[in-house]
Amino acid sequence: IGTNSLDERCNQILRNMEASLTARDRVGIQDFVLLDAYTSESAFLDNLRKRFHENLIYTYIGTLLVSVNPYKELDIYSKKQMDTYMGVNFFELPPHIYALADNVFRTMQSEFNNHFILISGESGAGKTEASKKILQFYAVSCPSTKLLNNVRDRLLLSNPVLEAFGNAKTLKNDNSSRFGKYMDIQFDHQGGAVGGHILSYLLEKSRVVHQNHGERNFHIFYQLVEGGEEDLLRWLGLERNCQHYSYLVQGGCAKVSSINDKSDWRMVQKALSVIEFNESDIEHLFGIIASVLHLGNIKFVADVRGYASLNNNQEMHWVSKLLGIPAQVLQQGLTHRKIEAKAEEVFSPFSVDHAVYARDALAKAIYGRTFNWLVNKINESLANKDSSRKTVIGLLDIYGFEVFNVNSFEQFCINYCNEKLQQLFIQLTLKSEQEEYEMEGIEWEPVPYFNNKIICDLVEEKHRGIISLLDEECLRPGEATDLTLLEKMEETIGGHPHFVTHKLADQKTRKTLERGDFRLLHYAGEVTYCVVGFLDKNNDLLYRNGKEVMRQSKNAIIKHCFPSTEPDSKRRPETVVTQFKSSLVGLTEILMSKEPWYVRCIKPNEAKQPGRFDDVLVRHQVKYLGLMEHLRVRRAGFAYRRKYDIFLQRYKPLCPDTWPNWKGTAAEGVRCLIKHLGYKPDEYKMGRSKIFIRHPRTLFATEDAFQVCKHKLATRIQAKYKGYRVKGDYQKQRDAATKIENCWRGIMARKEREKRAWAVKVIKKFIKGFITRNQPACNDNSEYLAYVRQNYLTRLRENLPKTVLEKDSWLTPPPIMKEVGDMFLTPAVYSRKSLVLKAQTSSMFKGKKENYPFSVCRPFVDTRIGKRYSVPVVKYDRNGFRPRLRQLIFTQEAAYLVEEAKIKQRIDYISLKGVSVSNLSDNFLILHVTCDDIKQKGDLVLQCDYLFEALTKLSVIANKQNYIKVVQGSVRFDIQPGREGFVDFKSGQESMVYRAKNGHLMVVSVKIIKGSC
Repeated sequence: IGTNSLDERCNQILRNMEASLTARDRVGIQDFVLLDAYTSESAFLDNLRKRFHENLIYTYIGTLLVSVNPYKELDIYSKKQMDTYMGVNFFELPPHIYALADNVFRTMQSEFNNHFILISGESGAGKTEASKKILQFYAVSCPSTKLLNNVRDRLLLSNPVLEAFGNAKTLKNDNSSRFGKYMDIQFDHQGGAVGGHILSYLLEKSRVVHQNHGERNFHIFYQLVEGGEEDLLRWLGLERNCQHYSYLVQGGCAKVSSINDKSDWRMVQKALSVIEFNESDIEHLFGIIASVLHLGNIKFVADVRGYASLNNNQEMHWVSKLLGIPAQVLQQGLTHRKIEAKAEEVFSPFSVDHAVYARDALAKAIYGRTFNWLVNKINESLANKDSSRKTVIGLLDIYGFEVFNVNSFEQFCINYCNEKLQQLFIQLTLKSEQEEYEMEGIEWEPVPYFNNKIICDLVEEKHRGIISLLDEECLRPGEATDLTLLEKMEETIGGHPHFVTHKLADQKTRKTLERGDFRLLHYAGEVTYCVVGFLDKNNDLLYRNGKEVMRQSKNAIIKHCFPSTEPDSKRRPETVVTQFKSSLVGLTEILMSKEPWYVRCIKPNEAKQPGRFDDVLVRHQVKYLGLMEHLRVRRAGFAYRRKYDIFLQRYKPLCPDTWPNWKGTAAEGVRCLIKHLGYKPDEYKMGRSKIFIRHPRTLFATEDAFQVCKHKLATRIQAKYKGYRVKGDYQKQRDAATKIENCWRGIMARKEREKRAWAVKVIKKFIKGFITRNQPACNDNSEYLAYVRQNYLTRLRENLPKTVLEKDSWLTPPPIMKEVGDMFLTPAVYSRKSLVLKAQTSSMFKGKKENYPFSVCRPFVDTRIGKRYSVPVVKYDRNGFRPRLRQLIFTQEAAYLVEEAKIKQRIDYISLKGVSVSNLSDNFLILHVTCDDIKQKGDLVLQCDYLFEALTKLSVIANKQNYIKVVQGSVRFDIQPGREGFVDFKSGQESMVYRAKNGHLMVVSVKIIKGSC
């Protein structure tokens, strides 16, 4: 492949990906290692600013994560986000703290070694939040059992407790950690969190007794006063007003809008219960916190001899009660100093200033030792009882480099710590880079970098370092002051290039220094320290009799913090800075034994405003966090390195030989791929398991080409997939149509077969019926005879004679219908009068009464009994409804109910009010008569088998056609004037007549289905 063709292809790729490059210009590059101008601080800041304004707060420098505090809630920490980053390659998704946490976890599991994550940055940059996010990620991503969940909950809830007792509002941060914290999380071989351990460093105890303007004491004091229950405050002798306590009002901001002390108090109480603090521990713990507040309110006045005496016995009473120390012993400890002279002990009274110093020293000692007890108690709760080997991930959340307007002893210690960590950081970064190059068989090129060992030596060198000089000045006899310390430093290290004072400075520099200042040139820049207070803070002395007073306490925590077994040596204890130096040595040893990962936190502005990016402030932090130094180390050789299989998997579509499947090894595939892409020899190196790419532009060209190719591939894959789907749908539809056709043909064939079988059966029956037509009706000829009848009746309907009396005009019926034919041919059967009655019956009952159709074929007769029209009936008594056989006779004037020629009741047609029958198939009728006299009989309830005939006759004789009513349900009738009865009608399985429980006559008739007649 020619060079020209390769260049043309690269240029074409760049032209095609113009839109992608524009997007990259807008949102920045997600890994600083890929910056072309990697040595330019401006380019670094520009990339950081672009991403910040797009709410992309995370950026990589290799595996180091840079985090910019957005000062607002972002929707990037949900459970869904955690699931997205679990088990994914580190560089596969956009930078995120979850990606770092997951990569550390998976590396620990695969390599079975220990790791730590160093989270650093200045106050307010988001270190504590970053630490919380990592813990929350492990809480969700690790395996879950009841035991592991308990450990997880304690790990998570240790944070609010330590924040309450170790964090405070400062000028730069409303939740600033005032101590360094290193937490080990222990994992078993399956990746479950089974335990933990916490180390704390340099708690800012001076904050207990003094706060600068705009700052607060530790959170727990305000939480107790604002959120504590009334009973608890009463027991502690506290009032719900922070203004009443001297230790809480010095900063002038006891209440802060961004802090909800009441809510935080509830969270601390919940956390203490989960971490398994018992009621006694909690009671003693808050007793100590309250005693510190009371201690701060103790005032001293000078007596006539100038010695200190107490001015407030009430506060002394509460301190005595809460700590369980006799008031007199406590009073003497605060106003006298114990001096041993040979074999004698003498108590020397304090001046007011010394008494205040002793009181504050005691308050700091009580709080400091209680904080250590609290950390140890949490460690007991997190301790893993299983002795089998565990892997560990450490979280180091430690104060960042601090530069204030006035920098004191605390800033000196914090910045010394950062110098040590920077030294470790550079050593570990260079070491890991060099090891990777050697492991991959690539020649290591020495990297120029600033080695801050010269500054570390300036601070910690034996006999000549600032720490040694500070300790010597604290321990030497005579009147040592902060200024004598400064003079000693000028004599001993005055010629050091990174140290300057007012006396040693040139004319120009001297204007920026006070006489009590000294300036150190740290790796992050110059810091001016005020020497005032260095000796006092370094000594942090608690008078010996102060310890003895505390040993008499009945408070279990105080007894533990001031044990009687503590050696009471006459030698002065180690100074604060020496203790801190020793703890840093121990921390360095811990970190050197683990694999490092880094999170660098940056705050974008001092006002804590979202969307505001202060270039000067951010540039300063980038410098002292050593980010440019780290980037230079990472970019000294090759900007980009990836394992062969990952690189090939991503970019194999760019080469026809490697797409879609490469048959050989991953290294051979990558070699084939980069040959096709036209990489120049000086642009890359092939390691044992990774490809190293020197320039970001080479990677960008490859990535842009991949984006173009990806869209083309996506189009082809979509087309193939759509074709596959359509083809699949067509085959499914075709198969379904075939199945439906088969089923339909089967159904139709079965119907045709059934039809033919039925036709054969019918024809056979018809023939058999024809053969046996003249025989008596039987199964063989019943259907044939029915057909003959139907056929005759059909013909008869079409050929009816004009008059009934035309005997010769009737069609001759077949033999089986001889009786019907005779009926038609006999005029007496259906006389004109009979037909008129039938027509009247039809008008009264057709469509109204169920059994009417059965009466049509039954001819009416003139009488059933005797000469006049009479009909047999069953009469039901009005009381009790007993049935009795009677005859009903109709005359021209009245109807008579007769029993064996004896008239039982006469009903004049004039007095007949109406007749009621039901709409069902029963034969009951109720005659309603006028009943004015109590002696007269009431209505009649009758049952008649010839109901339609009798009622038709009655309607004609009495001329009462409209008096006959067909009703549904119930019929009311009069037993006699003032008394009434009821007849209820309903359908059932069989006909019945009985008296119901409600006293009504119940008539049940069989329901007639339409068409059955």
